[in-house]
Amino acid sequence: MFKRYSKPATKKPTSIKDTAQPAAKKPVADISIEKPKDVLPTIAPVVAPVSSDDQVKDQKRKDRLIDVRMQMHKRLLETLNLAAIDKATESDLRREISAVTIDGLQEIGIVLNKTERDHLVQELVDEVTGLGPLEPLLRDDDIADILINGHKQIFIEKKGKLTLSDVRFADEKHLLRVIDKIVSAVGRRVDESNPYVDARLQDGSRFNAIVPPIAVDGALVSIRKFKKEKLSIDQLAAFGAFTEEMAAYLQAAVATRLNIIVSGGTGSGKTTTLNALSSFIANDERIATIEDTAELQLQQTHLARMESRPASVEGTGEVTQEDCLRNALRMRPDRIIVGETRGSEVLDMLQAMNTGHDGSMTTIHANNARDAIARLENMIAMTGVDLPISASRSQIASAVNLIVQVKRLQDGSRRMTSVTEIVGMEGGIISMQEIFKYEIHGTGEGGKILGDFTPTGMRSNYADRFKQWGYDLPASIYTKTAAQ
Repeated sequence: MFKRYSKPATKKPTSIKDTAQPAAKKPVADISIEKPKDVLPTIAPVVAPVSSDDQVKDQKRKDRLIDVRMQMHKRLLETLNLAAIDKATESDLRREISAVTIDGLQEIGIVLNKTERDHLVQELVDEVTGLGPLEPLLRDDDIADILINGHKQIFIEKKGKLTLSDVRFADEKHLLRVIDKIVSAVGRRVDESNPYVDARLQDGSRFNAIVPPIAVDGALVSIRKFKKEKLSIDQLAAFGAFTEEMAAYLQAAVATRLNIIVSGGTGSGKTTTLNALSSFIANDERIATIEDTAELQLQQTHLARMESRPASVEGTGEVTQEDCLRNALRMRPDRIIVGETRGSEVLDMLQAMNTGHDGSMTTIHANNARDAIARLENMIAMTGVDLPISASRSQIASAVNLIVQVKRLQDGSRRMTSVTEIVGMEGGIISMQEIFKYEIHGTGEGGKILGDFTPTGMRSNYADRFKQWGYDLPASIYTKTAAQ
């Protein structure tokens, strides 16, 4: 563990069974409820070649079970009193659904073994209270992303690797019904006239959907799951995301109120890094956070959290990140953290960094530090403010102190590939110096990326500032050794 510097002191439920009730739209269930973990079918390892006839039979059986599930789901809608479900306990609900399922299977002459029947009951519970086939995937903490390409294809990301899941929807109508269940719970709609939508699941996961006719081969859905436990700096260092020396440097940078941008591509770990860096902020500081989807998990006491809001179905009531940021400046924050800077809020963010809100942080989509600067310049240009490029660069150079670059490598691992300081302007160009970098040497067993973190040999431009604040980092952390 790196040398961590101390921070400055500072009534009973009604019966579920009833006569037929109209199917009312239900809010998204709390998917964090602990449920059995054996509901997701496991794929047995292949120990011998499987014939095409066996594959066809297996697929036919899966299709038959999906058809049985949909028949039982329809029967439940005709049998259960949906208005009473919210008041019922999970055990009561499971007992009622199990009874209806057994009766229904006997009626249609379908025989299932106990494992199949238990799995069917769980799927029906998920259909009634949650998001159907998505529920087992949402319960799996190892899954980071769920990507749906039509009702037959559901890809999942585990440990940085995308794989095709054996979970599927019954048909396109089934998928669209689940999408509608999600968006209607947050007052949104998605249809031919409004074919794409952003929303947030009840557990905080980000949700995006695009439906036909824009989505040509069936509805497209992306779910970025919300991590219930944030990773600490120590954990990230242990996972190899960066070194202990880099962690010590980053602690000093955050504690001495440098303005920091975390840069990287989609899924590279920008929010995770931002969460970890925020752990170095003193608990007595007032922090305003602004996000389009609330993902930050700050542990400080004095937080003013804000989330932007899209326009309603009628096209009114939109609240942008720019609106939130301008209001945050009136709330006397010590620091401002913007989840992601991506548009017209960029000028307000830079001005806040320049006018007494030192130690502010944000993330940005870019491939390296120099690209991050160019992205900031482009966003300023797109605001419509007539600002010369030299003025834009001067604004950026005086506002931003540090760019932390993160990247997802080919093997799915995430690394902090560069830590770069902005040191001023030289002839109209923003001057930068890289302090740490990650060098890739090759590929090892199983496609694992081999590389090392190394200092560049450049002493931090803020070393004196660190020392004045009580963070006297040894000169050796900046020194490139002979082995490196």
